[in-house]
Amino acid sequence: MKNVYFLSDAHLGSRAIEHGRTQERRLVNFLDSIKHKASAVYLLGDMFDFWYEFRTVVPKGYTRFLGKLSELTDLGVEVHFFTGNHDLWCGDYLTKECGVIIHREPLTAEIFGKEFYLAHGDGLGDPDKKFKMLRAMFRSRTLQTLFSALHPRWSMELGLNWAKHSRLKRIDGKEPAYMGENNEYLVLYTKEYLKSHPNINYFIYGHRHIELDLMLSSTARILILGDWINYFSYAVFDGENLFLEDYVEGETKL
Repeated sequence: MKNVYFLSDAHLGSRAIEHGRTQERRLVNFLDSIKHKASAVYLLGDMFDFWYEFRTVVPKGYTRFLGKLSELTDLGVEVHFFTGNHDLWCGDYLTKECGVIIHREPLTAEIFGKEFYLAHGDGLGDPDKKFKMLRAMFRSRTLQTLFSALHPRWSMELGLNWAKHSRLKRIDGKEPAYMGENNEYLVLYTKEYLKSHPNINYFIYGHRHIELDLMLSSTARILILGDWINYFSYAVFDGENLFLEDYVEGETKL
């Protein structure tokens, strides 16, 4: 039986990450190290810091990452790509050119007999009204049409600089540390969701840029995956056990 892998939040192309090329190579090396061990890879959002597809234009760069995704799918590995709040404007390019499966909403999936709830995590239980307003704006078809009318020279600059500003306004460019079980909104959301969906065994999210592995009951567990900026972390499910690991070059454990 081959493994299933989960990772998120690489924010490739971010102008706030000094080691961007090294970061991408490390991600690609990890994907290369698991290509014969994996039956599926779930990318749970914000793999790009800003991604916008025009009808005949996509952002430049990311060739190593996109090439590795294509190699994985050519080998028969399922690659699931969840849109996050930084790369929700995916069209059909990644599906047609790289063979990935796009998910725009949370997904409940049975994997090796266990029930998984998978999502990027943005907007789930978050009480921030400003964030909710921005999220609704970014998902507006009307605003997307207006944005598409801009020349890519200007629209890509706008998007990349906005994303850079969003990261740099945080202390050291990092999200707030774990706020505790009674204050972490993804934990609170999951506890409430679990009341009406008690058969789910694993809830896995990205978005928060923290590593969290928490039992919610005797049969339910929540993981927040960290990121590929500071942690280089991933989860792996071997059919019986789920592990949260940090990647060290040449040391993939499973």
